[in-house]
Amino acid sequence: MAQHQQEDYYRVLGVDRGASGDDIKRAFRQLARANHPDANQHDEAAEERFKQINEAYHVLSDREKRSQYDRYGHAGVNGPGGGPGPGFGGGIEDLFEAFFGGFGRDPRATAAGPRRGADLELSLDIELSEAARGLEREVEISRVESCHICGGNGVRPGSRPQSCPQCHGTGQVTMAQTTMFGRVMTSRPCDRCGGRGNLITDPCPECDGRGLTRRERRVNVRIPAGVPNQTRLRLSGQGHGGLHGGPPGDLYVLVRVRPDPRFERQGNDIVSHHTISYVKAALGGSLPVQTLWSTEEIELPAGTQPGDVFSLRGQGMPDVHGRGRGEHHVVVKVEIPTRLTTRQRELLCELARESGLDTAAAAASENPRSHRQQSREARPGTGGAKSRAGTASGGQRPRPARRAGRKKGIWQRVKEALSGEGEE
Repeated sequence: MAQHQQEDYYRVLGVDRGASGDDIKRAFRQLARANHPDANQHDEAAEERFKQINEAYHVLSDREKRSQYDRYGHAGVNGPGGGPGPGFGGGIEDLFEAFFGGFGRDPRATAAGPRRGADLELSLDIELSEAARGLEREVEISRVESCHICGGNGVRPGSRPQSCPQCHGTGQVTMAQTTMFGRVMTSRPCDRCGGRGNLITDPCPECDGRGLTRRERRVNVRIPAGVPNQTRLRLSGQGHGGLHGGPPGDLYVLVRVRPDPRFERQGNDIVSHHTISYVKAALGGSLPVQTLWSTEEIELPAGTQPGDVFSLRGQGMPDVHGRGRGEHHVVVKVEIPTRLTTRQRELLCELARESGLDTAAAAASENPRSHRQQSREARPGTGGAKSRAGTASGGQRPRPARRAGRKKGIWQRVKEALSGEGEE
């Protein structure tokens, strides 16, 4: 027996002895992909490692063989008719599933039959405006395809493969194993031909007999108008090529729509926020609004309040199923100025008198200089927090809050006690 067959099977797959069947299968798939001959051409070490991985999985994936291996080691699975032979073992089905995928497979099919190729997946980022209009984009992918020279059979054009003498062209071998319940007959893919049923003596120079080659391809992806974020599109037949004439897999494109700082998307509706002056809110007027499609003008009524919403029908996102467009909602914010000119203040005070509002505004209108002085004195941090008893007009001005006195500290109180200053 070769030296590599004596290496601990658990160590080959990188799992511990208590690993579950799912853990063993997951480790096998990862190692099979990394060490597959198609991915490591002309690398004999990788090919040898690939055989070890397949052999280890053949034993550890079978409950009975794993139990015997745990008890007796390699001697328990390499007895007459009971162990893995050289080359590819009984895990060839899971090997094909790991590399070519297992979707849509007939469970009765053998390893020599047609196998569907694995699926591909990629991500595509687009802008919100592109999602609204839809687009076609060309993407570049790397995939495994059937060899265009030999048509996927791995044989040089003009020559023919030979029937495997070990399985007689069936791709399966039958093994007899004696157990405590009697003699059991089991079948598994032929380890000499890999389940193909034939041997390639004159391999194709392009694919080296594998029937598959890796190629770079450019594929057009059509994104429909109104596509939601994180949509997964399927392009049938654009994945990896199949094995033994099987159909190719599919290409899945994950569409990610970048956020637009101007808009907020809510289903098929678009929301935007616009700030207007308090004068326009009071008097009304036109407001230009940029939508996904054009610049529209809406007429604001007099007395527009903060938070009012105005809707533009048909200016939102199109429905991905072709049921028209959503709406564009305009949320109004009203900006209150923090600094006024003298004239602006006079006008506002006059408006306050006409509206019967606070009389302090009218007093400020009559004596704006005094009002500015009082405002500075009442401003926090200017030292003018103390109130005066009235105003130039004799009106009663609201009393500002008095600053609370600072409590005496412990050392101050001790000092006064010792000196007698704190005594009444």
